[in-house]
Amino acid sequence: MTLPVSFLDLTPIRQGGRVADTFAEAVALAQLAEARGFHRYWLVEHHNTRGVGGSATSVLVGHIAGATKTIRVGAGGIMLPNHAPLKVAEQFGTLAALHGDRIDLGVGRGINNDPATMQALRRVPGDMANFPNDVQELLSFLAPAQDNQPVRAVPGAGSNVPVWVLGTGLGGAQLAANLGLPFAFGSHFAPDQMDMALTAYRGRFQPSPAWKKPHVMLSMAAVVAETDAEARYLFSSAQQASDSELPPPVRDYESRIDPQRLALLNRAMRHSLVGSPDTVAKGFADFVSRHQPDEVIVTSQIFDAGARRRSLELFADAVLA
Repeated sequence: MTLPVSFLDLTPIRQGGRVADTFAEAVALAQLAEARGFHRYWLVEHHNTRGVGGSATSVLVGHIAGATKTIRVGAGGIMLPNHAPLKVAEQFGTLAALHGDRIDLGVGRGINNDPATMQALRRVPGDMANFPNDVQELLSFLAPAQDNQPVRAVPGAGSNVPVWVLGTGLGGAQLAANLGLPFAFGSHFAPDQMDMALTAYRGRFQPSPAWKKPHVMLSMAAVVAETDAEARYLFSSAQQASDSELPPPVRDYESRIDPQRLALLNRAMRHSLVGSPDTVAKGFADFVSRHQPDEVIVTSQIFDAGARRRSLELFADAVLA
């Protein structure tokens, strides 16, 4: 069986661009991903981040699902401490009712925002510690309702929307293993604990009704162009990215920045495929051979929308053909 490969849209807002442009590009990119054989199209959740349009994630999931026909669409993911589990179950139960068995729900702890954003989200100190209980509550709302259940998700109960645990460390790996859920590791931006987390997840996995054995999806960045040099140029936008709008690429960017900063970037982004189709195909095969994922999800931060679509096409030719 061919390894499923999916796309994670970080919904970048470009310098000089509009949020509406970001969402229009997401539709076009999802339709292209569907046509080229990608398995899933996932969208992120960020708040108070000027360079990311994905804050109302469930709304975007519905928008993309309505513009596509066969590709699975989901959240990669919902940061559960920001939401009541009942509300998430209702939202994704609604999406499942509208779009059938194409909806995925990835959930994570997220990271602590600045105090003002945390307050605006009605977060309280220490609420991330409730994440395991929140996941179990969410699962109960998505399962068939029990006769004595005082609160039901309507819609949502009985929808059994597939739930994934997202993580970048041992906590998420252990939770996914204990609950018998699939695990998606954010190796495209925080790879340091990947090997340890995968060993823990695979070694401690407890089978569940939905998943009899562990199932791992690993993320990586992928920027593909006709030549290695052109791909490195396009990748420089991601290397510059911060909370601000996505900047345009810079020629020979790596030679222009402080070597210490470059070393930090290379460490954090070491699971990035950047180059020509041949370079990327070899890098992808090496990554899969070493880490043995059940699925891979790729993302790209490219300033030019046309170059981003072309990168996806070249990636599909190199890896999915």
